[in-house]
Amino acid sequence: MTTAVAEPALEEDDLLPAAADDQDIPVPPGAPRALLGSLLAPHRRRIAVAVLTVLVQQATLQAGPLLVALAIDRGIPALRDHDAGPLIAVTAAYLGCALVATLLQRSFIRYAARINQDILLDLRGRIFRHAQRLSLDFHERYTSGRIISRATSDVDTLRELLAEGLQELLMVCLSVGYITVVLCLMDWRLGLAALVSFLPMYLIIRSFRRRSQQVYRRSRTAVAALIVRFTETMNGIRPVQAFRRESANNRAFDTVNQQSATATADGLLEMARYVFLSRMTANTWITGVVVLGALLVSDGSLELGVLTAFVLYLRRLYDPIDQLAMFLNSYQSAAAALEKMAGLLAHEPSVPEPAEPAPLPAATGKGREVAFRGTRFAYANGKEVLPEFDLVLPAGQTTAVVGATGAGKSTLAKLLARFYDPTAGTVTLDGVDLRALATADLRAEVVMVTQESFLFSGTVAENIAVGKPDATRSEIEAAARAIGAHEFIAALPDGYDTDVRKRGGRISAGQRQLVAFARALLADPAVLILDEATSSLDVPGEQAVQHAMQTVLAGRTAVIIAHRLSTVEIADRVLVMDQGRVVEDGTPAALIAGEGRFATLHQTWKDSLV
Repeated sequence: MTTAVAEPALEEDDLLPAAADDQDIPVPPGAPRALLGSLLAPHRRRIAVAVLTVLVQQATLQAGPLLVALAIDRGIPALRDHDAGPLIAVTAAYLGCALVATLLQRSFIRYAARINQDILLDLRGRIFRHAQRLSLDFHERYTSGRIISRATSDVDTLRELLAEGLQELLMVCLSVGYITVVLCLMDWRLGLAALVSFLPMYLIIRSFRRRSQQVYRRSRTAVAALIVRFTETMNGIRPVQAFRRESANNRAFDTVNQQSATATADGLLEMARYVFLSRMTANTWITGVVVLGALLVSDGSLELGVLTAFVLYLRRLYDPIDQLAMFLNSYQSAAAALEKMAGLLAHEPSVPEPAEPAPLPAATGKGREVAFRGTRFAYANGKEVLPEFDLVLPAGQTTAVVGATGAGKSTLAKLLARFYDPTAGTVTLDGVDLRALATADLRAEVVMVTQESFLFSGTVAENIAVGKPDATRSEIEAAARAIGAHEFIAALPDGYDTDVRKRGGRISAGQRQLVAFARALLADPAVLILDEATSSLDVPGEQAVQHAMQTVLAGRTAVIIAHRLSTVEIADRVLVMDQGRVVEDGTPAALIAGEGRFATLHQTWKDSLV
């Protein structure tokens, strides 16, 4: 049996603009930290080398003011005595330190850039793979635009932090550490005065972090809402233009756009407030230390060169304040983005893979038996769609399911395809609970063709081969011929190699449906579910498909969900559903001859053809 991929369903959120109040995914406690740790863990050795490089770089860089002090207090007096050696040696040492520091910084930036890109490559891959693994109920509750936001704008925000912010933070921390030690060794009195300034600086930083944290959370949510609104509007551009929704969409977009702009502006205002307070504190403290140092120089207890070096070090100590502000700015934004990505990656599928998959009995070539036993199902809102439900579909039988909208037909199909798990009871395939089957085994046995007939960008042949990736061209063409699609495909500009473009927009809706049929048939499943699968076909196209299906459905179990009663005529059995229950069950001929709901529906359908 070949592996098949179920036809992806295009949800309502993909057709119409999403609601602006779409909620974010809950974030478990500790998830962001765990995610960051798992991203950094594979690069521990490379990170250690990068840290060692920057340690040496900072040591050489911070030697500069000390060499200036030596030049003033030792080199210049020696030069007055006609000895230029000390000044030349100090100058050479200064230039050497500057050169080494520059080379080491270049090496660190290149090394760190490789680590950053590897981390982001890993993160994007995780988001993409996990989003595909999440169950259908997740994608029905959260719009595609919100997931796109996680993989694009949120990852880019983290990239900015890794590329620039962490480098700045590391250098600032090392710089502060080196300078603090040197200041205290040079003169304990001035060093103590400088250390006291850390208290107001700490309070300013703490206030900024607290105030900006909420601002950047709002900013990431606003950016996601902006992407959602834009993406979903463009995806639904045809109904937007057909129903003249441009003005309403403009107003809705202006609202989320303004929310994003306001959140961004609030973040900039918080940073401006921080920079103002930190600079004012730094300048005030430098002035005070210079006055104290001047007094010490005047009474001979401090050398002028030492005071000069001290002032240079103070400037180096406080200058990174702006860099620290930029880091905190990036950090808060990245922390909010990491929180949202962690929430997505921590979200587990509601239809999980079994820990120990059970094997299926050997296939008989006549389909497989499907059984619903004590099955109940309710959606997340608590509304029960299927009350206690019992049904057996014998292997090889073609069963049509009809009923009014909301009767539970599509829910039955989604349970059989295991897009959802029942809230009670079981759904079995040849006696094996679907929850015990490996997903790959289930998808190889059960294929669903939906109403939407989603096609991927690429050729017609590639879209048919989704059902069997290793299929040969002759197998692809045989599937198309069996379903009645070969003629129109051969007439396309490049035949089977014609690019159908985005969502299959180059071919008609009916032709897309035929390609979706060929895709499913190529997979050769034991159970085939057709959920309103002929709804996009015109009468000649539907008749061609029905003729082909009589041969194709033979030897497999089939469930046909249809509103068009013409599709039901090829079924061995008809189920009429109402409010999640089977109210009529029999052959098409028997039900038509009776006086029940199906007979009424059939007569109404015949009258509509007159």
